Amino acid sequence: MLNSNMTKKEIEEFLSNKGDFVKIDHLTRFLKEKPPLDKRKFILEILSDIYESKRMYTESAKIHNNLAIASIALSQKRAHYIKEAELYIKAGRFGEVDEAIKKAISEANSREREEVHIIVKQMYHTQAEIYEKEGRSNHALKIYEKLLEMNITDFEREAIKNRLMPLYEKLGKLKQYFALKKE
Repeated sequence: MLNSNMTKKEIEEFLSNKGDFVKIDHLTRFLKEKPPLDKRKFILEILSDIYESKRMYTESAKIHNNLAIASIALSQKRAHYIKEAELYIKAGRFGEVDEAIKKAISEANSREREEVHIIVKQMYHTQAEIYEKEGRSNHALKIYEKLLEMNITDFEREAIKNRLMPLYEKLGKLKQYFALKKE
Protein backbone atom coordinates (compact mmCIF):
# COMPACT_ATOMS: atom_id res chain seq x y z
CA MET A 1 0.00 0.00 0.00
CA LEU A 2 1.22 3.50 -0.80
CA ASN A 3 2.11 5.84 2.07
CA SER A 4 3.55 9.31 2.57
CA ASN A 5 6.95 7.97 3.68
CA MET A 6 7.63 6.37 0.30
CA THR A 7 9.98 8.05 -2.17
CA LYS A 8 8.96 8.67 -5.77
CA LYS A 9 11.14 5.76 -6.86
CA GLU A 10 9.47 3.44 -4.34
CA ILE A 11 6.05 4.58 -5.56
CA GLU A 12 7.05 3.82 -9.16
CA GLU A 13 8.39 0.40 -8.15
CA PHE A 14 5.19 -0.38 -6.24
CA LEU A 15 3.08 0.49 -9.29
CA SER A 16 5.36 -1.10 -11.90
CA ASN A 17 3.73 -4.55 -12.01
CA LYS A 18 0.11 -3.40 -11.63
CA GLY A 19 -2.56 -2.91 -14.25
CA ASP A 20 -3.79 0.58 -15.08
CA PHE A 21 -7.08 0.38 -13.20
CA VAL A 22 -5.37 -1.06 -10.12
CA LYS A 23 -2.88 1.83 -10.32
CA ILE A 24 -5.78 4.29 -10.51
CA ASP A 25 -7.33 2.73 -7.44
CA HIS A 26 -4.10 2.85 -5.40
CA LEU A 27 -3.28 6.40 -6.50
CA THR A 28 -6.72 7.84 -5.77
CA ARG A 29 -6.75 6.20 -2.34
CA PHE A 30 -3.31 7.64 -1.65
CA LEU A 31 -4.49 11.12 -2.64
CA LYS A 32 -7.29 10.90 -0.06
CA GLU A 33 -4.60 10.63 2.64
CA LYS A 34 -3.49 14.22 1.77
CA PRO A 35 0.18 13.54 0.94
CA PRO A 36 2.75 16.39 0.81
CA LEU A 37 2.44 18.74 -2.16
CA ASP A 38 5.41 17.38 -4.13
CA LYS A 39 4.13 13.79 -3.87
CA ARG A 40 0.59 14.94 -4.61
CA LYS A 41 1.77 16.56 -7.85
CA PHE A 42 3.79 13.45 -8.73
CA ILE A 43 0.75 11.20 -8.16
CA LEU A 44 -1.51 13.52 -10.15
CA GLU A 45 0.91 13.43 -13.08
CA ILE A 46 0.97 9.63 -13.04
CA LEU A 47 -2.83 9.53 -12.86
CA SER A 48 -3.14 11.99 -15.73
CA ASP A 49 -0.85 9.88 -17.92
CA ILE A 50 -2.87 6.75 -17.17
CA TYR A 51 -6.17 8.46 -17.93
CA GLU A 52 -4.79 9.90 -21.16
CA SER A 53 -3.46 6.51 -22.28
CA LYS A 54 -6.93 5.05 -21.65
CA ARG A 55 -8.49 7.89 -23.71
CA MET A 56 -10.25 9.21 -20.59
CA TYR A 57 -9.42 12.74 -21.67
CA THR A 58 -11.92 14.58 -19.48
CA GLU A 59 -10.54 12.99 -16.31
CA SER A 60 -6.98 13.73 -17.37
CA ALA A 61 -7.93 17.36 -18.13
CA LYS A 62 -9.45 17.78 -14.67
CA ILE A 63 -6.20 16.56 -13.15
CA HIS A 64 -4.20 19.11 -15.17
CA ASN A 65 -6.50 21.82 -13.83
CA ASN A 66 -5.68 20.62 -10.30
CA LEU A 67 -1.97 20.55 -11.13
CA ALA A 68 -2.17 24.12 -12.40
CA ILE A 69 -3.86 25.24 -9.20
CA ALA A 70 -1.18 23.49 -7.14
CA SER A 71 1.67 25.00 -9.18
CA ILE A 72 3.41 28.16 -8.04
CA ALA A 73 5.34 29.15 -11.19
CA LEU A 74 3.22 30.94 -13.78
CA SER A 75 4.88 29.03 -16.61
CA GLN A 76 3.89 25.72 -15.00
CA LYS A 77 0.33 26.94 -14.45
CA ARG A 78 0.10 28.02 -18.08
CA ALA A 79 1.54 24.71 -19.33
CA HIS A 80 -0.99 22.71 -17.31
CA TYR A 81 -3.89 24.87 -18.51
CA ILE A 82 -2.73 24.41 -22.12
CA LYS A 83 -2.52 20.65 -21.59
CA GLU A 84 -6.02 20.79 -20.07
CA ALA A 85 -7.24 22.56 -23.22
CA GLU A 86 -5.57 19.94 -25.43
CA LEU A 87 -7.26 17.12 -23.56
CA TYR A 88 -10.65 18.80 -23.76
CA ILE A 89 -10.12 19.22 -27.52
CA LYS A 90 -9.50 15.47 -27.75
CA ALA A 91 -12.66 14.89 -25.70
CA GLY A 92 -14.65 17.24 -27.97
CA ARG A 93 -15.65 19.50 -25.07
CA PHE A 94 -15.14 22.91 -26.64
CA GLY A 95 -16.78 24.92 -23.85
CA GLU A 96 -14.22 23.57 -21.40
CA VAL A 97 -11.44 24.28 -23.92
CA ASP A 98 -12.43 27.95 -23.92
CA GLU A 99 -12.38 28.04 -20.12
CA ALA A 100 -8.93 26.42 -19.98
CA ILE A 101 -7.63 28.90 -22.55
CA LYS A 102 -8.97 31.81 -20.49
CA LYS A 103 -7.16 30.46 -17.44
CA ALA A 104 -3.92 30.05 -19.42
CA ILE A 105 -4.19 33.58 -20.80
CA SER A 106 -4.79 35.00 -17.33
CA GLU A 107 -1.38 33.61 -16.33
CA ALA A 108 0.43 35.10 -19.35
CA ASN A 109 1.89 38.39 -20.51
CA SER A 110 1.00 39.83 -23.93
CA ARG A 111 3.68 37.88 -25.85
CA GLU A 112 2.75 34.65 -24.10
CA ARG A 113 -0.95 35.23 -24.80
CA GLU A 114 -0.23 35.21 -28.51
CA GLU A 115 1.77 31.99 -28.09
CA VAL A 116 -1.18 30.40 -26.26
CA HIS A 117 -3.51 31.28 -29.15
CA ILE A 118 -1.08 29.85 -31.69
CA ILE A 119 -0.62 26.64 -29.70
CA VAL A 120 -4.37 26.17 -29.30
CA LYS A 121 -5.04 26.72 -33.01
CA GLN A 122 -2.36 24.14 -33.80
CA MET A 123 -3.90 21.65 -31.35
CA TYR A 124 -7.29 22.09 -33.04
CA HIS A 125 -5.73 21.56 -36.49
CA THR A 126 -3.84 18.48 -35.35
CA GLN A 127 -6.91 16.89 -33.79
CA ALA A 128 -9.05 17.65 -36.87
CA GLU A 129 -6.45 15.96 -39.09
CA ILE A 130 -6.41 12.93 -36.78
CA TYR A 131 -10.19 12.71 -37.01
CA GLU A 132 -10.05 12.94 -40.80
CA LYS A 133 -7.48 10.13 -40.98
CA GLU A 134 -9.65 8.00 -38.67
CA GLY A 135 -12.69 8.65 -40.87
CA ARG A 136 -14.48 10.59 -38.14
CA SER A 137 -15.67 13.31 -40.48
CA ASN A 138 -18.34 14.76 -38.20
CA HIS A 139 -15.82 15.31 -35.40
CA ALA A 140 -13.37 16.94 -37.81
CA LEU A 141 -16.18 19.13 -39.14
CA LYS A 142 -17.00 20.41 -35.64
CA ILE A 143 -13.36 21.32 -35.04
CA TYR A 144 -13.03 23.16 -38.34
CA GLU A 145 -16.23 25.06 -37.59
CA LYS A 146 -14.79 25.97 -34.19
CA LEU A 147 -11.60 27.20 -35.86
CA LEU A 148 -13.65 29.48 -38.11
CA GLU A 149 -15.07 31.14 -34.98
CA MET A 150 -11.57 31.89 -33.70
CA ASN A 151 -9.40 34.90 -34.51
CA ILE A 152 -7.59 33.59 -37.59
CA THR A 153 -5.96 35.12 -40.65
CA ASP A 154 -7.66 35.24 -44.06
CA PHE A 155 -5.20 32.65 -45.35
CA GLU A 156 -6.07 30.28 -42.49
CA ARG A 157 -9.78 30.92 -43.06
CA GLU A 158 -9.47 29.92 -46.73
CA ALA A 159 -7.51 26.78 -45.85
CA ILE A 160 -10.17 25.76 -43.33
CA LYS A 161 -12.96 26.40 -45.83
CA ASN A 162 -11.15 24.17 -48.32
CA ARG A 163 -11.10 21.41 -45.68
CA LEU A 164 -14.74 22.00 -44.73
CA MET A 165 -16.29 21.83 -48.21
CA PRO A 166 -15.52 18.14 -48.87
CA LEU A 167 -16.63 17.29 -45.33
CA TYR A 168 -19.97 19.08 -45.80
CA GLU A 169 -20.45 17.28 -49.09
CA LYS A 170 -19.46 13.90 -47.63
CA LEU A 171 -21.86 14.30 -44.69
CA GLY A 172 -24.71 15.50 -46.90
CA LYS A 173 -24.82 18.98 -45.42
CA LEU A 174 -25.52 20.58 -48.75
CA LYS A 175 -27.01 23.79 -47.33
CA GLN A 176 -23.75 24.55 -45.50
CA TYR A 177 -21.74 23.37 -48.52
CA PHE A 178 -23.43 25.82 -50.91
CA ALA A 179 -23.33 28.65 -48.35
CA LEU A 180 -19.60 28.16 -47.94
CA LYS A 181 -19.13 27.89 -51.71
CA LYS A 182 -20.86 31.27 -52.19
CA GLU A 183 -18.43 33.00 -49.80
